[in-house]
Amino acid sequence: MASPRTTYHHGNLRSALIDEAWELARTSAPEKVTVREVARRAGVSHNAAYRHFADRQELMSSIADRALATLAEMMHDRIATVSTDQDPASIARDRFRETARAYASFAIDEPHLFQVAFHAEFSRPGVSPDVSERRGGPYAILHSVLDEMVEVGEIPPERRSDAEMVCWASVHGFAELCIKGPLGLLPEDERDNIFERLLVTLLHGLKAPIA
Repeated sequence: MASPRTTYHHGNLRSALIDEAWELARTSAPEKVTVREVARRAGVSHNAAYRHFADRQELMSSIADRALATLAEMMHDRIATVSTDQDPASIARDRFRETARAYASFAIDEPHLFQVAFHAEFSRPGVSPDVSERRGGPYAILHSVLDEMVEVGEIPPERRSDAEMVCWASVHGFAELCIKGPLGLLPEDERDNIFERLLVTLLHGLKAPIA
């Protein structure tokens, strides 16, 4: 059982509560993360916590934002590993692959945070399809990678419309099958092979002419 923490500095209670909620959300289903439990872990009353969060949804939205920021950082890190000592088309394809791989890795490594990040209950009104209001979020990164593929001729301009939705749905579906479905029962190398075939299929579909 977690012991209450009372070492936060005056004025930093909101940050301390978010930190506690983050750690709880990493190991628990979203419904287990409550303002009362987070306050207990922080060593304060739930009334004190409610002075910083209007309700549980506001607290969970903060966790969703942090999870999306973490995912975006992972995407940037993976994109940065792509060698630029190759032709522009290959660079664009590899950046697309690494963006997708970061998404799937985050889901598999942090399944509970992944669930919070894309939970409709914690999305911010009027912001679609990205859960956060952050322009540099995961969805924006995917958008930018696909735009680059158009620029280098990997995707015909007429195939660009809504391509991010198709790619997002495909990779997200794979991730869900890994963390809550039968793909999670497969050996890692088999699962990786399936994912690589998914990426090949997506890249082929993005380039194919519209019927």
